[in-house]
Formats: sequence, C-alpha cells, structure tokens
Amino acid sequence: MSLGRNLTRLETIWFDYSATKSDYYLYCHNILFLFLIFSFVPLPFVFVELIRSASGCFDRYKIQPKVNNSLSDMFRCYRDVMKMFIFVVGPLQLVSYPSIQMIEIRSGLPLPSCSEIVIQLVVYFLVEDYTNYWVHRFFHCKWGYEKIHHIHHEYTAPIGYAAPYAHWAEVLVLGIPTFLGPAIAPGHMITFWLWIGLRQIEAIETHSGYDFPWSLTKYIPLYGGAEYHDYHHYVGGQSQSNFASVFTYCDYIYGTDKGYRFQKKLLKQIKEESKKSNKQNGGEKFD
Repeated sequence: MSLGRNLTRLETIWFDYSATKSDYYLYCHNILFLFLIFSFVPLPFVFVELIRSASGCFDRYKIQPKVNNSLSDMFRCYRDVMKMFIFVVGPLQLVSYPSIQMIEIRSGLPLPSCSEIVIQLVVYFLVEDYTNYWVHRFFHCKWGYEKIHHIHHEYTAPIGYAAPYAHWAEVLVLGIPTFLGPAIAPGHMITFWLWIGLRQIEAIETHSGYDFPWSLTKYIPLYGGAEYHDYHHYVGGQSQSNFASVFTYCDYIYGTDKGYRFQKKLLKQIKEESKKSNKQNGGEKFD
C-alpha cells in the first residue's frame, strides 16, 4: 500500500524473506556468501591445474606453465585462507554493521532497478580500484612489503585460492577501499551483497594463473585480468609495476606498467622472429 502499486515477483520474494529478519541478520549473510565464494569459485581452476599437471592439457592457457601446484599445495592455501576467514574476515563482518547503519544502506522496498544496480556497481568498482591502487603501492614500499605484503607474494605463480591469502593487517586495510564505494553511493542491501561477491570472484579470476580466451572479462574495457596481475606476482617483491586491482588506467597514468609493456613488446618480437625463422626453415607455423 505504501508503494501505491502491486509488488513485483522479486519484491514479493524479498518481502516474504526479509520482513521478519533484522537488518543485522541480513547484513551477516555476507559471511555465508564469502565462505561459499572462497570455497567453491576457485574449484574449477583446481581441476584444470590437476588435469594440466597430469596430461599437459591447458598448458597453452597457463601463464607460468613451468609451475605445477599439487592438490596438497592448493589445499594448504585454502586451509590458511579459511583460518583468516574464521579469525579475521568473519569477526570483521560481525562488528562492522554500525558502519552500514551510518551510511544508510537500506533493506526495504522498493528493490533497486537493474540500471540502478549496474550504475552503483560500476561506481563501486572504480572507487575501489583507484584507492586500492595507492594502498597496494604503499604495501610495496620497503616497510610495507617486508612487514605485511610479502605474505601475499609467497605465490609467485598465483592460484585462485591465493586471492585472499594475505597478512591479517592487509586484509583489514584493504577493507577500506572495498567499503568506500558503498559509503559514497549507498544503495540496497542486495546491491551491497552483489558488490562484495563480484569483487571477490574477480579477485579469484585475476589470481587464477590461467588466461582463457573465452573469459567474459576479455570484453570489459581496461580490465587487467589474470595475465596482467600474474606479471606483478612473477616479478615479486621488487615489482613496481601492475598495482591495479581491476582496471589498468592507474598504472598507465602513473607510469607503473612500463615493465609489463616492455616485456609484452619483447615477447611479441621474439614470437615474430621465431615465426619468421620457422617459415624460412620450412617448418609449420606457430598457433
């Protein structure tokens, strides 16, 4: 009656589910969502890695094909991530609800439109990407890297489960860029859930160690992706390149992608020379 219209099908489902639940209870759904994402989204990359190690399939998509990760290696990473989830991420979600109240993320009706959700998610990604860039650069200064960020770089060839693998202080600090977007443009609780989920799924894909040509992220303008971030891990502690978490524009503007671009140019030249040499010798063309 207050809306002056009938509820949509989705609004009816949401009302039936949320009407008797507190906003705090709804907010804490993030704990379940993050657990499911951290546990199951990296699994396809685990299977791909095991198949590749056993048969050589997917070698062409592996960014660092000389590196093999055993099942025990990947399970050990997952175990450490779950420890961080239980002792840091989960408790942080439980105590951070006052901030959600402060910025007035709503949980009632009406539900946001698809266009409103998309616009807010774009804003959240852009805000997080820019602020995360500078936090990440700070973690690569001598003190930040030696005291905190070196843990995340233990994986010089990252795997999906290593996306949230980091020092507890880094997990807490990186929560600030994640929260800034919703603080600037607060929306509905469902939009907030989508933002948290999509950001973690993106991080897992970026750390997967595989560059698949059929990935939908290939069609996102300025998106870095797995190959772009893999270079950052490959170079390691000395890296002053590819700090971007999602998009590449900050690295380009501030000149922190020069090493990556030089390597890409060099590899392209080597590949072209190899093709030329192969043709001259009467061999087959490379793929």
